[in-house]
Amino acid sequence: MIRTFTFLLTVFYFTLAGAQQYIVPKSLKATGYDAHVEINYENTAGFCYIVYLSTDNGLHFQKRAENNTGFFLDFPGKSIKNQKLIYRVIPKGMSVTGKDAAKFECSVSTHAFSDEQLIDMVQRYTTRYFFDFAHPDCGMARERSNDIHGDIVTTGGTGFGIMALVAGAQRNYFSREQAFSKIEQIVSFLEKVDRYHGAWAHWYNGNTGKVYNFSQYDDGGDLVETAFLTQGLLTARQYFTGGTDKEKALSSRITQLWEDIDWNWYTDGTDSLYWHWSKNYGFRMRHRIKGFDETMITYVLAASSPTHPIRPEVFNCWRTSDYYFNGKSYFGIPLSLGMNYGGPLFFTHYSYLGLNPSGLSNKDADIWERNRAHVLIHRAYAISNPKNYKGYGANCWGFTSSDDPLVGYTSHHPGTPDENGTISPTAALSSLPYAPQEVLPVFRHFYYDLGAVLLGRYGFYDAFNLNLVQGQQVVHSYLAIDQGPIAVMIENYRSGLIWKLFMQNDEINNGLKRMGFQYKNQ
Repeated sequence: MIRTFTFLLTVFYFTLAGAQQYIVPKSLKATGYDAHVEINYENTAGFCYIVYLSTDNGLHFQKRAENNTGFFLDFPGKSIKNQKLIYRVIPKGMSVTGKDAAKFECSVSTHAFSDEQLIDMVQRYTTRYFFDFAHPDCGMARERSNDIHGDIVTTGGTGFGIMALVAGAQRNYFSREQAFSKIEQIVSFLEKVDRYHGAWAHWYNGNTGKVYNFSQYDDGGDLVETAFLTQGLLTARQYFTGGTDKEKALSSRITQLWEDIDWNWYTDGTDSLYWHWSKNYGFRMRHRIKGFDETMITYVLAASSPTHPIRPEVFNCWRTSDYYFNGKSYFGIPLSLGMNYGGPLFFTHYSYLGLNPSGLSNKDADIWERNRAHVLIHRAYAISNPKNYKGYGANCWGFTSSDDPLVGYTSHHPGTPDENGTISPTAALSSLPYAPQEVLPVFRHFYYDLGAVLLGRYGFYDAFNLNLVQGQQVVHSYLAIDQGPIAVMIENYRSGLIWKLFMQNDEINNGLKRMGFQYKNQ
């Protein structure tokens, strides 16, 4: 159980001798976990407070940080276990041992975590990205926490976020009613924005609802991002379908959005699905969706559509690629499908947040075994560490597309020139269901050994590189498409909830059969 102590300080300011006035941090709260304590207080004015800690019942205090955000994570050390900690959050210039300093005090205790408690904490923190940090005007997931372009919201990342919200409601991180309200807000936004033969754009402006172009020619429908979004919507539809009248009405509205998507339009009359279509440029980008990558869910949904399905033979396009069949072994681990080393690990996450890979197979591969092999190959690569990067090892690995301290957003998976020592927490953490014995030590290492620099308000930051100097090792950003898989896959490991909900949609099982898949986990 998480231990939280809240002190509601009703006095807004008080005056010390000498007529100095100090603003009291209202609603000061400390929450104790295992290796860290979270401190929250109201500080809308951005005043500077000094955080002090006492581990000896107030006899001595040590300075921990200067803070002007109203949020602070303190890692007091591995030796602090099950003991009372006293924090004072005082205005700069006040003596921490002065007679009035106790008015700025709260106490809390840390406690040892089980693995279940550790992953619950990570899931809870990560889900905040889609609840606390959602765009206030539309409820959609913000593309990233450090957006320099304005209020960009992402469709695919929102799909991941919807699934995280469903799991969060089930875990009582917030109420079912709050999750409903957030998802209803998202659906209302999606009903109003421009769509392209039913498909949504990659990005929208969260304030105006106007499309925010992903690139010059990518200013219209994005079928893959639409698939990621739809995966989340259909999960929510199933979650609410047997609920209150309002919940049933929302499920019906989601059904309408789903049935409006003209997947067949995106074949352009050929035997392929195309990623993009624009009112201005048509199919000019001509980006065929094929190969074993993140796009399998696109073909599954296109085959499953009750209104605009693709012909079964269109799926053959997905199989005709240089990186569909593999057949090689890496570190003694055979890989049936995919590029060398399996490619970035998001290939094993995005399509399978709702689509259950367990028991799913076709004539080419057992998808669960293929995805598990992909995870184990990446771990084995880190242990082998052929380029001798600092930090790589059995407890520290994870290679995918993410922010990068050196070059910005890129894919730095094994076997590519862009690999530069960067590790992306989402890669390993989102792989938890596939290989818990190998992934749980990564959770522990990221939290207990690196948490002081790697953990923030919304979970673990997007990427880090221990080969750089201190202070430049961590990219202090969050991306919706990286946070979503962590929260959702943790829940799938814990309960299988999201897999169960998505696979309960009858259309999905019908579509899998049309594509030649067998699903034995029914």
